[in-house]
Formats: sequence, structure tokens, C-alpha cells
Amino acid sequence: MIIRYFCVLLCALALSGCASASYQRQQVQDDKGDRLTVGTVQKKIVVGMPSADVAAILGAPNIVSTDENRLEVWIYDKISTDVVYSQSDAGIKFLTVGNSGARSTNQRTLTIIIKYDKDGKVRDFAYHTSSF
Repeated sequence: MIIRYFCVLLCALALSGCASASYQRQQVQDDKGDRLTVGTVQKKIVVGMPSADVAAILGAPNIVSTDENRLEVWIYDKISTDVVYSQSDAGIKFLTVGNSGARSTNQRTLTIIIKYDKDGKVRDFAYHTSSF
């Protein structure tokens, strides 16, 4: 009886060394799920473009303001978060006390500033992107 118990215990310990890892990636985008990128701005926004065309390409801005000359300025301020989960658990579930794992988070920001002239056409634009 003791030998049988010892064999079961040895097998359980040997199998518990086999750990499986699972990875889960979750992407949390800005509140509208848009994928606004620097490339979109570089390729599609040009000086002289009407504000209606900018709105069709980029959507509605987060902030509408005026500059020192009382000309309209649109600001797009977007944040995107990537969350990656890595979880490792032992092969025999009933012998494990808990799970071990890791979580990695990466955030990206994109700020686009578009300045319009008195006729409502793009006179200048700038952008800034960061990742951390």
C-alpha cells in the first residue's frame, strides 16, 4: 500500500514539472476603436485641404480651439493600449496551489494638430507620437 502511494506521488511530481504556457493578447483601442496612425496623416492630409475632407479622413477631433490669430485649430489626441498576458500553470491541476504568469502593457499616444486658415482650409499640421 505504501509503495503504491509512493509511486503515485512520484508520477504526480514528475508530471507537475511539465508546465504549459498560454499567451493572451488584448488590444484596447481608443474609445471609438479607431486605428488612427501617423501614416494616415502623412499620406492623406495636405495643406489646402478643406476641413470637411479632414473630418472624413480622421473623424471628429477631440478638441476644437482657436489660435492666437483667432483661426480654428483641431486637435486629435489618441491613446492605444496593448496588454499581453502570459500564464503558466502546472500539468496536474489538482496538485497546484496557484498559477504563475506575467502581464505586459504598452501604451501609444498620437497627437495631431491641424491649423486652418480663414477659409477653413488646412494651413499647417503637426503630429507627435510616443510609445511607452
